[in-house]
Amino acid sequence: MVKNMFLIRGNICGDRVRLGRAMHKPPLTQDELAREINLLGMEITPLIISRIEQNKRHVCDGELKMLAEALGVTMEWLCSGDDE
Repeated sequence: MVKNMFLIRGNICGDRVRLGRAMHKPPLTQDELAREINLLGMEITPLIISRIEQNKRHVCDGELKMLAEALGVTMEWLCSGDDE
């Protein structure tokens, strides 16, 4: 019998990406966040952000870095459940 190699389904930053958008002043839409990330040099679409927030798509390290930079938070904050 094959064991499941991954214990975490989806990603661990989806809720934090949504929260980061809401906390931004003014709050960012998925379209605006995608535009910010594109300006930073990485192509990403609002659909990709939606799938990340819904835990339907994994996030690579480069995307995590760009998400953090565009939201003005740290990568650690995006990956943690702490309210720091």
